[in-house]
Amino acid sequence: MRSKTVLALVVLNVALLASLCFRNTFTHSAQAAPGVAKPSEYLMISGDINGGNAGVIFVLDTRNGWLSARSLNGQGNKPRLADLKAIDLNRVFSGAAAAAR
Repeated sequence: MRSKTVLALVVLNVALLASLCFRNTFTHSAQAAPGVAKPSEYLMISGDINGGNAGVIFVLDTRNGWLSARSLNGQGNKPRLADLKAIDLNRVFSGAAAAAR
């Protein structure tokens, strides 16, 4: 009985080792179809604006190069979120590089 248990554990360990070694062979990585945009990645940074009484969250879209901000207007009974217009950082930085030449 003990030898059957040991043999079963050895077979299980060999099967687990084989699946670990060959996992990339049997699985296919997910790839987007040609022409389909990949989802963006966002970086959010909290901050303050001089002269303002509400906090601001700056949202940076790292894939597309857009910077936006969101502020909470806490006045009154119903606080509201205020979105600021997004800025295209690629255009801003390409203009600065052209001006430096």
